[in-house]
Amino acid sequence: MTTTPRTVLGSAPGAGPAISEAPTTDSEAPGTDNRSRVLLAALLTAMFMAVLDVFIVNVAAPTIGSDLDASGADLQLVIAGYTISYSVLLITGARLGDRLGHGRVHLAGLALFTAASLACGLAQGSTELIVFRLVQGVGAALMIPQVLSLIQRTFTGEARVRALGVYSAVLAVGAAAGQVVGGVLVSADLFGTGWRPVFLVNVPVGAVLLVLGRRILPLGGSAKEERARTLDLPGLVLLAAAVSLLTVPLVLGQEEDWPLWSWLSLAGAVVLFALFCGYEAGLARRGGAPLIAPRVLRHPGMGLAVFRVLAVMSVNAGFLFALTLHVQGGLGYSALRAGLSFAPTAAVFGAVSLTWRRWPAAWQRALTPVGFALAAVSVAGVGLSFHGGGDGGAVLYAAYAGMGVGLALAFSPTLTRALATVRPEDAADASGLLATVTQLGQLLGVAVFGTLFLNRLESLGVPRAYTSAEALWGCACALAALAAVGAVSGLVLRRR
Repeated sequence: MTTTPRTVLGSAPGAGPAISEAPTTDSEAPGTDNRSRVLLAALLTAMFMAVLDVFIVNVAAPTIGSDLDASGADLQLVIAGYTISYSVLLITGARLGDRLGHGRVHLAGLALFTAASLACGLAQGSTELIVFRLVQGVGAALMIPQVLSLIQRTFTGEARVRALGVYSAVLAVGAAAGQVVGGVLVSADLFGTGWRPVFLVNVPVGAVLLVLGRRILPLGGSAKEERARTLDLPGLVLLAAAVSLLTVPLVLGQEEDWPLWSWLSLAGAVVLFALFCGYEAGLARRGGAPLIAPRVLRHPGMGLAVFRVLAVMSVNAGFLFALTLHVQGGLGYSALRAGLSFAPTAAVFGAVSLTWRRWPAAWQRALTPVGFALAAVSVAGVGLSFHGGGDGGAVLYAAYAGMGVGLALAFSPTLTRALATVRPEDAADASGLLATVTQLGQLLGVAVFGTLFLNRLESLGVPRAYTSAEALWGCACALAALAAVGAVSGLVLRRR
């Protein structure tokens, strides 16, 4: 037997009020029977596929380019198309689940994602592949927000907190694992198919999950008062336009040498985000149903959580992207060796994400700032290990492991504490908000730190191991600085 949710969640820093007013034990709480465990496994497997596809194409890009005779801009869109449609529609997907039923929308998204994965794997040209990647992102945007909402509605008390811990681990391990799996699949060249298995691997898994989901997922609609909430089409249009204006120049700006339109687009994104926030606040005051309920943003600790999630995912994505460019371009690693370079970070991240709640209670408050600080030291250690054009040596693997520990401690406790006490009626809004922030953090990390790496590489001359190492060192210092800001962010906001 465990203690009540009030005691368990109240012990977490910034956890806020308990989820349940009545004492509940593990044996009494939903989510402890075998059916609920199977449901959680199915949901998290689908989510892992979707998160994996954000990164799995990175190591396959050179092979795709040569096989399809794709230009640099084409490859940028192949990689970014999924991210753009995914980012724009995540909150829309959450609201559709709220209106139509989370299980039903999850299965619809899974079916679209699986079909688009098959189409990507069979594409005969770069234009086809770009279009199918956009569709794949739409499927993921419908599918992923329902995962968190279904967890919130299926589990209570200690069972919910454990489920959220596993959710956090799967969400971020998928980022690093995508590089590893991509490298393995491309190097294996199964039946002479080259890069295609990075997409086709989703098809049998998706088919099994669709059959299983029809049996175990709740397919009925949401509560009557939730179905009555309007879709907030003006809010959808404003948000989609703002995110599009932000993501497109961030993804294509480097490829196009940052033309005037990219800066105008970024400025337009700021204006539209401000209009979106103003419209949503006004709609809430008038008693309407805004796309993101302002009370979710005002929830204790949510603002800090949003910043920390944005920071940690930016560091994570920037680190993976810059390091991939260095080891494949500067050191000449194969796709397999490059992918396996990320295995220590992914393995340690998963282990820490699954166990941090069992660490001593006296440590819990310090875990997130310590995680950011450790990530700062570790990413600087990776850059220093490669400095001078070497292959890193034994110290490099300690830095990789430290990066995994630091990122896990910065991300998992932040996400779990922010969501553990969100009211069930706000689960869809919180899901869409934090999932979008996670995705935008990854996009910002690749765009900002990837640009920094590439610009420094160009300024140093003809690419070779030494100049690539110098570019990586400059990028690592910038990543360490952002992680250091994350370490002190809680102190600054608490004083305010």
